[in-house]
Amino acid sequence: MTAKIAINGYGTIGKRVADAVAAQDDMRVAGVAKTKPDFEAKLAIRKGYPLYAPNADVASKFEKAGVKTAGTLEDLAKAADLVVDCTPEESGYKSLYEKAGVKAIWQGGEDHGLTNLSFNAAANYEECLGARFVRVPSCNTTGLIRTLYPLDAHFGVVSVLAVMVRRATDPGDSKKGPINAIEPELEMPSHHGPDVQSVLPKLNIHTIAVKVPTTIMHLHTVIVDLKKAASAEAVLDVWKRVPRVAFVSGGDGVRSTAQIMEMARDLSRNRADLYEIAVWRDGVHVVDGKRLFYFQAVHQESDVVPENVDAIRALMELQKDGRKSMEKTDQSLGIGIVK
Repeated sequence: MTAKIAINGYGTIGKRVADAVAAQDDMRVAGVAKTKPDFEAKLAIRKGYPLYAPNADVASKFEKAGVKTAGTLEDLAKAADLVVDCTPEESGYKSLYEKAGVKAIWQGGEDHGLTNLSFNAAANYEECLGARFVRVPSCNTTGLIRTLYPLDAHFGVVSVLAVMVRRATDPGDSKKGPINAIEPELEMPSHHGPDVQSVLPKLNIHTIAVKVPTTIMHLHTVIVDLKKAASAEAVLDVWKRVPRVAFVSGGDGVRSTAQIMEMARDLSRNRADLYEIAVWRDGVHVVDGKRLFYFQAVHQESDVVPENVDAIRALMELQKDGRKSMEKTDQSLGIGIVK
């Protein structure tokens, strides 16, 4: 079976999901939907993706701009098996998907309550098999789950405190930043902790967040109290054996997110994306046997992309085994080169 996948929203995440879907042999891009006839819409057509408008009124604006559409979002939803919704939060398309009888995946900007099922390929793939609607949590939440889930599985976790040092905006966005300030998120905990618990409900985690004037990556400082004693080497050995975690080293000259992104460019991946969570090997420390400290960096534009591909396989039941789906996705996207 080849699943027909629609992508609603063709911005930072949507265009990456579309390219990742196109790289799979068990799914294809049925079309993408955009609200504006901008350069991204024109590039989607050049890539061979059928372009749709949200409604007839917007379609007429596309026509005036000389951009041909294949129909409306309603038409696209009817032609697809599943829609990956990459629109801004609270865009309100759920009723349209329900009317079309199509499955859907949302992104982390939406609340867990929209679907009551949040997805992470390593943690709960089987739980999401055949589901109608799921949500892929945010880039930061995905990053935390990637490293905390295997720690909890191998050593047990008593508690987690994570400080999110967040980028101000994405590199291509000139409307919101970068800001010339350090801005604390005054709510405690930040939304990231409860979001992690939407996938790992028993994990005792507290999170704090600050926004800083950078656009390229997020950085996490994580403190974990473990149930079982472990060494830094034992922790690293666990992460070596799980997918989508990459190691960098200050000793190799990778001392900042800037060097991590330069490394990602040198890998010659599509858009220089780093789908893995980058952990500083020489920044992992264990104190008194059970208190673990580590730093990790999250490429906010891309780490959720492979999760979306695996979520498609789970909902469409293209693959019942989550690990096999991850292997297939990772091979198609070149993930796993850096360890």
